[in-house]
Amino acid sequence: MSSYLPTIKQLQYLVALHEHGHFGRAAEASFVSQSTLSAGIRELESLLGVTLVERSRRVVRFTPLGNQVVAKAHRLLREAEELTDLVQASGKPLSGELRMSVIPTIAPFLLPRILPRLRKERPSLKLFLREEPSAAAIESLGSGRADCVLLALPFATGEVDHAHICNDRLFVAFPKDDPVDLPDTVSSSMIDEGKLLLLEDGHCLKEHALAACNRPELRGNSTMIGTSLHTLVQMVDNGLGVTMLPEMAIDAGILHDTEIVARPLAADNESREIALVWRKGSPRGEEFELLAEELRAG
Repeated sequence: MSSYLPTIKQLQYLVALHEHGHFGRAAEASFVSQSTLSAGIRELESLLGVTLVERSRRVVRFTPLGNQVVAKAHRLLREAEELTDLVQASGKPLSGELRMSVIPTIAPFLLPRILPRLRKERPSLKLFLREEPSAAAIESLGSGRADCVLLALPFATGEVDHAHICNDRLFVAFPKDDPVDLPDTVSSSMIDEGKLLLLEDGHCLKEHALAACNRPELRGNSTMIGTSLHTLVQMVDNGLGVTMLPEMAIDAGILHDTEIVARPLAADNESREIALVWRKGSPRGEEFELLAEELRAG
């Protein structure tokens, strides 16, 4: 058995450097000085007898072995955090620190309605929020940067547990008077393939919208505009095309001060499922179920 085992702190420094690719930014994220972080990593390399990081004035490059060590370090740190979670879960539910990633097509519309009540009713809960696209959020969950993720399904999440929050229906948003007479619901056939505005790749709402339309030609002809639903709304309001919006965004007032007309989409996959997901078998599973109840109540 080795007489030396890396410390949690050394592994945290190594993972932070890998994530940020810069000693200064990694040190800032770790709340230590750059010299402290650099010394911790050098000590780790010295005691292991290997080089994990190639250093130059401009570039930080991990060796192949360094990348393997980082991957293992992510798993070890996650296990260490779950040990703490196990103890914390035995105490008062929904207390202490909880890191939740939320996708951009949910965060600005659902959270403002929920957070004030959550702060009032769960004052001992320290909720740290991170807004990021679905793939990055799932990566954060797997690496331990997030404890749970609020996102929209279907999406490839890997091995996770999840709790249903709500179904969020898709609406088609048209410029005023285009077309003049809109029915109460609209079918995908009413969408002009040359005028469809969608979020860029990386946002699951794009895939949900295309799946709901069930028109393969839309994927090749749709125009991708930025990463924000608010940007798409402004484009539609200026007559540049049509887009698809989730009901929660409309309920939150995203169409206020516009002349956009929105109607529910009539399709087999007309809704996305909003869900809270967490690592399978997490000792805080019951706590996340409780958080999901709070989110549903919002």
